[in-house]
Amino acid sequence: MSKTYHFIGIKGSGMSALALMLHQMGHKVQGSDVEKYYFTQRGLEQAGIPILAFSEENITADVELIAGNAFRQDNNVEVAKAIELGYSFKRYHEFLGEFMGQFTSLGVAGAHGKTSTTGLLAHVMKNITDTSFLIGDGTGRGSASSQYFVFESDEYERHFMPYHPAYSIITNIDFDHPDYFTGIDDVFDAFDAYAKQVKKALFIFGEDEYLRRITSPAKIYYYGFEESNDFYATDITRTVNGSDFTVMHKGEAIGRFHVPAFGRHNILNATAVIANLFVEGFDMVLVAEHLKTFSGVKRRFTEKKISDTIVIDDFAHHPTEIIATLDAARQKYPSKEIVAIFQPHTFTRTIALLDEFAAALNEADAVYLAQIYGSAREVDNGDVKVEDLADRIKKPAKVVTVENVSPLLDHNNAVYVFMGAGDIQLYERSFEELLANLTKNNQ
Repeated sequence: MSKTYHFIGIKGSGMSALALMLHQMGHKVQGSDVEKYYFTQRGLEQAGIPILAFSEENITADVELIAGNAFRQDNNVEVAKAIELGYSFKRYHEFLGEFMGQFTSLGVAGAHGKTSTTGLLAHVMKNITDTSFLIGDGTGRGSASSQYFVFESDEYERHFMPYHPAYSIITNIDFDHPDYFTGIDDVFDAFDAYAKQVKKALFIFGEDEYLRRITSPAKIYYYGFEESNDFYATDITRTVNGSDFTVMHKGEAIGRFHVPAFGRHNILNATAVIANLFVEGFDMVLVAEHLKTFSGVKRRFTEKKISDTIVIDDFAHHPTEIIATLDAARQKYPSKEIVAIFQPHTFTRTIALLDEFAAALNEADAVYLAQIYGSAREVDNGDVKVEDLADRIKKPAKVVTVENVSPLLDHNNAVYVFMGAGDIQLYERSFEELLANLTKNNQ
């Protein structure tokens, strides 16, 4: 235990969660990053984990190095120094692949819904038995005595290839990350290769044509809404508090469940969790009890009320996710106007999925667009502008700036849904300040 783990880029969502988990297991942990504030650092600060500025001096012989994927020899002094001195370092996913070997590990993979499903699985399990977990929203929990380890299994750049979990859920396959994957077949190949590494059982959404083609030496259970699946959700009642449903397996009801969440996708995520825990032998009465108390993960349909206005914040940055988020908003607020404020994330994704984004945003009653958020990995060649997306949307669509979000006030009885993976929260903050000032001036 004498080694200190040093995280290069500790504010990254996966990295901060892993750092917290190791700290809670009794390891010495520190890390370095840029000075800019990220929401992930709050948990690190509360745990007393030192966050240093990037410096060559942090690279010493007595630390074990874990480096964030964004940091390379050409853009980070610490990675460059480690390579110069001949010190080895592991990437987040390489470290995790080795680390999970000491537990019964449960992975959650898929193009969409990974974080919410991992969060739900971890929440239910930690309330029943000692469980360590890593969730992609920057939360982690470590226990030195836990038998189980729940983690998010990310397909980007095939990061999940070092993982050999006992179980894995796969929620869906969809074309995303066009800066890395060449197309849907490339995405399928990655998931198919990952599936072959799972040891005991796979829980696969059975109504996804690509997922039905996956093969694995592990036992495959399909879940979904249709009776052809091994586990299926039926007798669904949607309420203002969430969704109630029964899960069937081999012609028998294994339980009646409630999730305090909205939209079809959340029922599917819960069904996957229930199936996995049923096969591992968990008590379905306890599973049902703890499903009820799941409060969600960060930036997934996070709601607040400003004066009398409902504002929803969601990480949705792909057309499939936008449709799911707007569907959930309609279920919860059927009599309100649904106003979408969306920021496209990366130029490559915007170009690749332009028509799909337009079709998804048409599910809202009105649309506002923020400027495209480019990633550090790409250059804006002027090939696509946010106005190109606005032109394709059939519903009323306007482009807004952080400095002026006042057009959003042109709606009565509306729910505002802010979506994106970039800095859409700056637009949301501007709008919240505007609402607060209006209320103050009207008093």
